[in-house]
Amino acid sequence: MFLKVFSRVSTGIGLAIALLFNLPGLAATPTEDESVAAVRVSQAAIGRTVSDWHFTDTQGREVRLSEFRGKPLIVSFMYTGCFQVCPTTTQFLKRAAQSARDSLGSDSFQVVSIGFNQPFDSPEALAEFATKQGINHPGWRFLAPRQADVTTMLAEFGLSVKATTAGFDHVLQATIVDGSGVIYRQVYGDTFDLPMFIDPLKQLMSGQTEKAVSVENIWLKVKLYCTVYDPRSGKYKFNYSLFVELFAGFTFLGALVWYLVRGMRSRRPAPAPPGHSG
Repeated sequence: MFLKVFSRVSTGIGLAIALLFNLPGLAATPTEDESVAAVRVSQAAIGRTVSDWHFTDTQGREVRLSEFRGKPLIVSFMYTGCFQVCPTTTQFLKRAAQSARDSLGSDSFQVVSIGFNQPFDSPEALAEFATKQGINHPGWRFLAPRQADVTTMLAEFGLSVKATTAGFDHVLQATIVDGSGVIYRQVYGDTFDLPMFIDPLKQLMSGQTEKAVSVENIWLKVKLYCTVYDPRSGKYKFNYSLFVELFAGFTFLGALVWYLVRGMRSRRPAPAPPGHSG
């Protein structure tokens, strides 16, 4: 996965690490060993239950992370003083999230962007950043954490951040948290292939539909199964052929069961006439 992050870079390992770590220039680029260690720390966070952190949103309201339970949650860390990589990463995440909503449903998951440079990433600064990025979806919130919580929170999410004279070096990562608050997947880079982002969401949503049986959830299960990635268009599409195959398969199984039951009934011995003794 670490090499996958670098597959889009053609100008050498230094530039690749600079992109991954949101560096302003190559002079401060960490070594390859440091980069691998940072991704290893990030991967170690998978399976960890996140704490119920407290935030303030762009409207000045107090928000707790537990309020987002019940659906998959995308967590992205950024800082508003970043004028190049953070906006670029946010814009790509915006397009990826829209593609996921088009495929899975407009309210199928939630997104939060957390400003870790406190106290400078204030609710007002985050609101301005969101406006500049054109993000106004109700399922995407920009949150300011308590300054005293930042270091522990970043460690819990497995995000390595290092302050520099030009800002911060940090891994470009989007964390996918499941509906119960457990870190499920880390997605890296300022760009990534859509299946790396949408497939984990499909997996989580599919697991949730198994917990509650209803007509709506059965249909959602079929929809998730039949939504596939089309590399030619770069989008997810509903594959009707899979739906037809599923329908044909269920029809065949139903007919087979009916045939077997009918055969078992036809082989039963006829009941003896009344009064007959053997």
